[in-house]
Amino acid sequence: MSQVGAPQGRTWAGPSRSPRSRTLRSVATLTSAVLAVTVLAGCSSDGDEGAPAAAQDNAPTARALVDDGGTLRWAVDALPATFNAFQADADATTSRVAGAALPALHTLDERGRPRLNPDYLETAEVVETEPRQVVLYKLNQQAVWSDGREIGAADFVAQWRALSGRDTAYWTARNAGYERIEKIEKGKNDLEVRVTFAKPYADWRSLFTPLYPKEVMGSPNSFNDGARTTLKTSAGPFLLSKVDRKSGDIVLARNPRWWGKPAKLDSLVLRAVPRADREEALAAGRLDLAEIDRSTAERIALALKDADAGRSGAQAAALHGPGASITPGKALKSWALAHGEDEELAERVTAARAENEAAAARYAKAQDALADYVVRKSLEPAYTQLSLNGESGPLADERVRRAVARAIDRKELAESVLKPLGLPAEPPGSHLALAGQAAYADSSDALGGQDTQEARALLADAGWVPGGDRRQPAGTKAGSEAEKAGSEAEKAGKKETAGEKGAAGKRAGESDTASDDGLYIVGDDKPGELRAAPRIGPGGPENARVLAPAPAAARESAALLARAEALDTGARAAVGPGNAKPDRGVAGAYAPRGSAAPAAAPAASQTLGKDGKALSLRFVLPSGPGSETLRAVGDRIVRMLDAVGIRTEVTKVSDESFFKDHIASGDYDLALYSWPASAFPATDARPIFAKPEAASDGSLLVEQNYSRVGTDRIDQLFDQAAGTLDEEEAGELIRQADARIWAAAGSIPLYQRPQLVAARKDVVNAGAWGFAAPQYQDIGFKKSETTKGSPSRG
Repeated sequence: MSQVGAPQGRTWAGPSRSPRSRTLRSVATLTSAVLAVTVLAGCSSDGDEGAPAAAQDNAPTARALVDDGGTLRWAVDALPATFNAFQADADATTSRVAGAALPALHTLDERGRPRLNPDYLETAEVVETEPRQVVLYKLNQQAVWSDGREIGAADFVAQWRALSGRDTAYWTARNAGYERIEKIEKGKNDLEVRVTFAKPYADWRSLFTPLYPKEVMGSPNSFNDGARTTLKTSAGPFLLSKVDRKSGDIVLARNPRWWGKPAKLDSLVLRAVPRADREEALAAGRLDLAEIDRSTAERIALALKDADAGRSGAQAAALHGPGASITPGKALKSWALAHGEDEELAERVTAARAENEAAAARYAKAQDALADYVVRKSLEPAYTQLSLNGESGPLADERVRRAVARAIDRKELAESVLKPLGLPAEPPGSHLALAGQAAYADSSDALGGQDTQEARALLADAGWVPGGDRRQPAGTKAGSEAEKAGSEAEKAGKKETAGEKGAAGKRAGESDTASDDGLYIVGDDKPGELRAAPRIGPGGPENARVLAPAPAAARESAALLARAEALDTGARAAVGPGNAKPDRGVAGAYAPRGSAAPAAAPAASQTLGKDGKALSLRFVLPSGPGSETLRAVGDRIVRMLDAVGIRTEVTKVSDESFFKDHIASGDYDLALYSWPASAFPATDARPIFAKPEAASDGSLLVEQNYSRVGTDRIDQLFDQAAGTLDEEEAGELIRQADARIWAAAGSIPLYQRPQLVAARKDVVNAGAWGFAAPQYQDIGFKKSETTKGSPSRG
């Protein structure tokens, strides 16, 4: 989730014109629904923030050992709709082109910290704080656009005016930070740019990256249309040379006016290859570098294992390919049938034998080709979360959201995804930063860890008890009238439910071209067996209230807020690692001290209900070929929730409709998708967790807060973090906000996403970068002992 460049919500109908417009920055490593960008305080101190959970894996090589020349073919998901990164339909490919061809004043290092880019800046610093914050940029005197014009204040002014939000004729997707600027002017000379802010802005390093020329930003017409299909002017190690929409190739050529270290490659081809087709494209030799899924990584690992063992592709095919299951006995029988007297049967068997032989030959050829690649792996700067839609239904009750969170074993889920890949599997402890970033701190104790009993008690206090689906609400008429009314209501309810399910199934069927799984009730065919749940109280459902009296729930809420408050006031010693105690909630809150453990009950008694309705949550998952991991994680979550009595109704939808038609529109209870991590969480993460606002038409303006859960205090903490120039204070405010996000239980981070990249063995300075931005000028092919130059790959 992946959700980079995700749309804003009400029920999303296009880019928002809200003053708090979308602020996510596209990250090339995220997919459509993990669609969008990053999380942390904009700190640049050199303190020890701890190492990232996984190191980079990009074959770092000194430039002297890299060949000069050649063409590298790099897979992208699709050709971009625009080359303007500040438009709503910009995507990861837009960002990749911008990274290679446009100025980036600050780039991220291996720990996700913003660093000054000396190719464009000599210095950039806050030179005044009173009466206004002033940032002085001193430009590299060699920095020029590809048309020969110097990069200067005019470009800064044009970008500020376009993105400030003051002129709605500019079709911008975000303006965060730019709206705080009061004026921009030239300094003592043409190489100095002074930016004065109307109010303090901590994340000023996020601005002017990428920087577009004034020819693009200078007017609404040029902004809206001038950079959609081409970039006439560049200022990076590469420039945009050609866009071939028929072949799906974008050609970036070495920039002859580049003043920095020259690009090692003659050209860089970004080739549109869907992820489901990348294994085939790699085997065909059409790619040199590509992000891949787990199955392709395993296939490459197997090919390398075969090569190390001295097995040819044909031998590998016989060992574990399409023909591996054919025993000598089966082969003899097949031969006999192919040469038998039954001509019709012989024809079919002969055709099948020919098809099997062709499949084995293709497998053998692919196995030989895939042995030329290696898999480079790290952790992507993004995390996958379980989103709980708190707008309506059972999850509008924070006790039910907390119960869902406490039912889930995040460690188990992280290990199921990352351990088989040999990657660290520690669940993220923050929504706003990842391990290694300056603002990272594990604030998950503001909610608490996995605890089945706590989850059940929270549900009981919220009124969801065993047998509750069969109970009539208080005030129901007695006698035959009540039975008659109940019968009629039940019939009406069944009719309405069937209609709703039919409509939902029709919608899913219409939009889901990638799968015919449609809508199904997970309780009917969920993987694995149901775990028996403890009976609540010695007599069963009637005694459910004993476990969770109202005062206990109040203490649970108070305890959660106290944990958040401890972090909110900086009193970390009380809940820090040195003083931490096992988180079992408030002692005695859900049962008297010394109470015996409840007796086990049949699985059927686990079904929870309230006022005659069963507790069931709609769990929406993508059905496409690249979403196998999400579906596997979803299966595990289903079993974990089932153990506490929460039923799930799973809907599988096409990847194309998953985000737009379900997540952004709020048509779900539970969903799995991803958010990237950022060096600027006060800016980038605020719209993700901002409290939804009622619009004038009665709809709910949610920005990117698709869980629809937020508080005024969280918003205040983000605003305070964005408005302080004290980096330590900003980091602490971000950590306080994160603690309260945990306590609200609208988003549960599960695992940092794996980053798997297939690369030809001789490709260097490229692969799994983790947090860091690629150094495009250093990417190339390693020199060999026998050749001085690598042949161009085209």
